[in-house]
Amino acid sequence: MKFQFSEKKVSLPSSVHAYAEKKVMKLERFFRDDAEALVAFSVEKDRNKVEITVHAANTYFRASEATSDMYASIDAAVSTIERQIRKNKTRLARRLRQDAFVRSAEVTSFAPEAEEEGHFEIVRVKEFPMKPMTREEAILQMNLLEHNFFAFKDEENGEAFAVVYKRNDGGYGLIENIG
Repeated sequence: MKFQFSEKKVSLPSSVHAYAEKKVMKLERFFRDDAEALVAFSVEKDRNKVEITVHAANTYFRASEATSDMYASIDAAVSTIERQIRKNKTRLARRLRQDAFVRSAEVTSFAPEAEEEGHFEIVRVKEFPMKPMTREEAILQMNLLEHNFFAFKDEENGEAFAVVYKRNDGGYGLIENIG
């Protein structure tokens, strides 16, 4: 497993990085050798925050935990990812194709916009390849990423651009292109 570490508003000794690497390596049994882990450390309001993102087999698993102790935050984040994997392992194997999250080479860009007195400023651009997938696959990927929405190419609508999102009532919504 390949590791990347980032620190925001904090400078940590290498022993914390080594501890995080040791804990995250326990997840390696679920993935092939090409797995990548990004571990981001930060301090917010006297809380030690750790965000771990694991990318393997074109699927992302992410957890973010904040406690009073950086080591406890690492432990909690690893436990959360392990829980996600166990919860979705049978669902992935049973309900989805083997290549459910394999991305195509096509890249599409999306950017959040901020409005400031009639002026729109793009403050961040994210680019990611989109592949055709079913609506269920898109919802599963959204849940694994712990996002509120997920953009994808809808297999059930001729690979048209679509967005699934979490509704306040606990259900899911779909925005689809009809044009």
